[in-house]
Amino acid sequence: MSRHQLAQLNIVTLREPLEAPGMADFVANLERINALAETSPGFVWRLQDEAGDATALRPFGEDVLVNMSVWADVQSLSDYVYKSAHAEMLKRRREWFDKAGQAHMVLWWVPTGHRPSPGEAAERLAHLREHGPSAHAFVFRHAFAAPEEALVQPC
Repeated sequence: MSRHQLAQLNIVTLREPLEAPGMADFVANLERINALAETSPGFVWRLQDEAGDATALRPFGEDVLVNMSVWADVQSLSDYVYKSAHAEMLKRRREWFDKAGQAHMVLWWVPTGHRPSPGEAAERLAHLREHGPSAHAFVFRHAFAAPEEALVQPC
């Protein structure tokens, strides 16, 4: 079993409140897309509230939705994002969200079993914005391998 898993955060700024008619299609698909993630190969965990999604959690501001999850590896997350029905929703993001003026998504490695907090994710996103991709905080296009496992030395 791997000692590291991939954490991800992405944030989006709403064009209008979730209750607005223009957001109806996005809201109607949340449960389906979340269920798809949870049944996708490599899925480990996602941030959610009692309602089963994260739309009520607003650690980045009242108009900012947060999506945070943990996956087995970069390929598993990439396949879900770009090769599943999630890609249909991704293509429509401009209908619901403002265009990001800076990095809005970050990936990083966590020890297996670790569940990142929104504060931890915010620090990784800030690091990416300030320093660009590195082993500490990266993006799909500039992915870094999981930290090398420490070699066990015989006594």
